[in-house]
Amino acid sequence: MRILMVGHYPPHGGGVANHLDSLVRELRKGHEVHVLTYGPVKPRSFERDLVHQVRVPPVYGFRGTSFAFLGSRKIVQLHREFGFDLVHAHFVGTTSFAGVLAKEKTGLPLVVTAHGSDLEHTAKLTLGRFYVKRTLGSADAVIAVSHWLAKKAAALGAAKVRVIPNGVKPLMETDGRREYITYIGALRDYKSPETFIELARVLPEERFLVVGDGPLRGKLQAVAPPNVEFTGYRHDVDAILSRSKLLVLPSRREGFGLVVLEANSLGVPAVGRRVSAIPELIREAKNGLTFGSFDELVDAVKLLLEPKFNTKAGHVGRRIASAYSWSRMAREVEELYAEVLG
Repeated sequence: MRILMVGHYPPHGGGVANHLDSLVRELRKGHEVHVLTYGPVKPRSFERDLVHQVRVPPVYGFRGTSFAFLGSRKIVQLHREFGFDLVHAHFVGTTSFAGVLAKEKTGLPLVVTAHGSDLEHTAKLTLGRFYVKRTLGSADAVIAVSHWLAKKAAALGAAKVRVIPNGVKPLMETDGRREYITYIGALRDYKSPETFIELARVLPEERFLVVGDGPLRGKLQAVAPPNVEFTGYRHDVDAILSRSKLLVLPSRREGFGLVVLEANSLGVPAVGRRVSAIPELIREAKNGLTFGSFDELVDAVKLLLEPKFNTKAGHVGRRIASAYSWSRMAREVEELYAEVLG
């Protein structure tokens, strides 16, 4: 099968790029997989001939729309050259709309994957809602990474949605004392990192680690108590989690919450807000706890800091995380492709 993936891809960072990187690696074991991404980028040497790009202006609000139209032309051009069996676009919005426009010209089957903020944020914007609804109505198959998102997709017009979660990359556990309560994620409003800072203020005897970067970093550092350490963006998430007692995910919305499974895979239980897809990953009192109010968060953290409960939740977490392998997820995607192609 010859497949064209469309979306953010390394060297870009972020959840979609990481998802696509792992999925492409698995699918290339049996298929020829090309990628079309946002340029300018310098592709990695081992896939230079398989990664294509569309140069778009680095202007927020115009970048995505530019990609939708320039990307559709590029898809048509690449299809003439390589003869794809289908297009698989990641992130429902301007990125996927490139696939919609290309489908109108080429007849190529279109599969789209909803990742989270596309349906929880983009779909609330006037122009974004147009792109989302047109995509969901035109796609031959829609994948959602969580049941929460599947319901959102159906409400926005998707006829049939397949839930195929993210996989977890194998992480290497390193030696070291487990000493931190850890936050990993972008420092943005919807992630609610200020809740984590307030938690640190309530538990001054514990050490807190903020891993990530974003527009709120300066403000957070200015008000954080002395028991909070900021690392910025890090690539060694396995080393960070190997030194963590537990993970806190205070996001107000989360399409999936991959960091929960990454933590669980190294025996680190998680506490997450009871919203969006988080309760699908945190099985209450098994691999972690969920919270609604701040007081519930404090109680949950105190409970998970108890050694016996922490160890038990960590063991269960390892077992749960092991079910989310990329090889398994790729097989499910292949099965969906086969259905689309008849």
